[in-house]
Amino acid sequence: MEFGVFILAQQRGYHQSSQQVIQNSIEQTVVAEQAGFNTAWYAEHHFNNYSLSPSPLMMIAHMAAKTQRIRLGSAVCILPLYHPARFLAEVGFVDTVSNGRLELGIGSGYQEFEFERFGVKIEDSGAIYNEFLDIIPKGLTQKIVEYDGKFLKLPPSSIAVRPVQDPMPPLWITSGNPVTLGRGVREGHNLFVTALLNGTDAIVSLRERLDKVAADNNADLDEDVKFGFLRCAFASDKQSEIDAYLDNARFQRRISESLKFRRAQSDDGYMVKEVPSPTDPSFEQLRKNLPVGSVNQVIDKMLEEISILRPKHIALQTQLGDFDQKTMLRQIELWGEKIIPAIRKEVESMNAVAA
Repeated sequence: MEFGVFILAQQRGYHQSSQQVIQNSIEQTVVAEQAGFNTAWYAEHHFNNYSLSPSPLMMIAHMAAKTQRIRLGSAVCILPLYHPARFLAEVGFVDTVSNGRLELGIGSGYQEFEFERFGVKIEDSGAIYNEFLDIIPKGLTQKIVEYDGKFLKLPPSSIAVRPVQDPMPPLWITSGNPVTLGRGVREGHNLFVTALLNGTDAIVSLRERLDKVAADNNADLDEDVKFGFLRCAFASDKQSEIDAYLDNARFQRRISESLKFRRAQSDDGYMVKEVPSPTDPSFEQLRKNLPVGSVNQVIDKMLEEISILRPKHIALQTQLGDFDQKTMLRQIELWGEKIIPAIRKEVESMNAVAA
């Protein structure tokens, strides 16, 4: 069982400077490596405070110089906002400077606000994404790549700095579309999924959907597919810390939905207002849904979710809103010291029994 930290780099208000948000991301990655996490993941978003991470590949290149072991992943590069020639070149460069530690997460994007400002039609995002999926393996494994698609054109070209990993960095596919996930299964890529802030019923449903995707593409989910699970989780004996974490998790949900469904409001064109939604979960519901509580409660809840979903990787959301940085760094250390070892021990026992 692998564990990662997912770093969204949010700015909840002007009491946080952009420099401090990015510095927090850097510190969390360094501490995550020290705590024994396998991977640090970085988001990509643009033009507002939902995430201050405009280029996960730039972040990975920076963190490669500040870490030695932890793998570094994009979660995810929004492919329709890139030109394939530059994307391929930067992937090769980043895998090189990280000494082969790149995990390449890719997606098609969902925030129309971003697409408009890059001059890309969001209704074309799926088709562009699929053309990128044609190009990426060729560009990273062949000496010369060319492509003539409806949206992407690339004359015969060679990527100068080749990836260190052979044949290429692992690809992680994230999507709510079973067709997109199915292509990832057929082509041997990893999947990245989430149940958002929902509980056990949503995880059961997610497992059923993934089983169907795998079966529809002649694969067994447990045997043939590596997939990761993005989850909010927090362990503490202090209810005030748990509530602060849940408050920031709900903030993320509110802003994400505002941008996705075009409800976003802003007084200055940048800082998106946090507007309560009729579908907001209460703290009581979130405490029921999520692995939050004491260390033992979190371990038990995580093991319950793992027994249902059976992912190979779990990515914890660490940097949300304006959650206190010192508290989060202690949280990362706590997972490394107590929670991850306990979960791994139990998972190994479950696997041994199943075998």
